[in-house]
Amino acid sequence: MNTSSAPSNAESDNAVGQFSHAHAGIVMQLDRLAALPALLAPARMAQDYARRNVDFFRVAVFEHHKEEEEELFPAVLSSAKAGEERELVTTLIDALTTEHRLIEGLWRQLEPDLKKVAKGQGFEVDNRLLEDLVTRYQLHARSEETRFLPMAETILGRNNNHMAALGLSLHMRHQHAPIAHI
Repeated sequence: MNTSSAPSNAESDNAVGQFSHAHAGIVMQLDRLAALPALLAPARMAQDYARRNVDFFRVAVFEHHKEEEEELFPAVLSSAKAGEERELVTTLIDALTTEHRLIEGLWRQLEPDLKKVAKGQGFEVDNRLLEDLVTRYQLHARSEETRFLPMAETILGRNNNHMAALGLSLHMRHQHAPIAHI
């Protein structure tokens, strides 16, 4: 019978083992901390991508759609030959305009999450929505590039004045208001 007040070897091993176990936990946490710099670069890149797209989309894409709808589409429609050509132009313009609204609607749904990512306030983006936006825009651009724009060039190219008027209109639209001199 052990009458000594000293703990038994099993108890001593358990107490010392607790310190060892604590060290293992600390080392594991430090390994995670050491990996942090490698994780920050992609996080900064995601934040930068989100910020750039938030800044870009409304300025470039929305403005591009507006220019097409207010300048290009009316110019092509008014220059199209009556009958089959004008009907085709009208059908294409209606489809492209519908696609513009759909793409802009998808952007409006995605934009709040992207703004949070851009500010470092969130890490969630609806992947399905983002993929849908990208896919739809790529298809839209491809359709416009292969169907509408070649037709527009042919139609507007029949009369140099029509092409020149469109060019001037776009040039004027892109001019900044003159700075007032004091």
